Amino acid sequence: MKKDTHPTYYSDAKIICACGHTLTTGSVQKEMHVEICSACHPFYTGKEKLVDTAGRVDRFKKKVELQKKTSVTRKGKADKKKRSVVRKAEKEKEKIKAELKANK
Repeated sequence: MKKDTHPTYYSDAKIICACGHTLTTGSVQKEMHVEICSACHPFYTGKEKLVDTAGRVDRFKKKVELQKKTSVTRKGKADKKKRSVVRKAEKEKEKIKAELKANK
């Protein structure tokens, strides 16, 4: 077998979380930095904590709010159709009146 093919194993490697919690475990790296650990993860702590780096939750909430606003002010197809029928009838009446005046 070849010698020195495997990396050095550290049995006292430290894992350091962004919250400040440190763990000691075995690894091929002496020290690792992580963003979330079991001390601060919502699943393990029971606390709801949003991890939203890209602002996805805020964008979703804004989108839903905008949809609610526009749905209140938006007219349905049936209303638009009724208004167009009324407008066409009014134009037709005006056209008939204009023809009557022209014929007199």
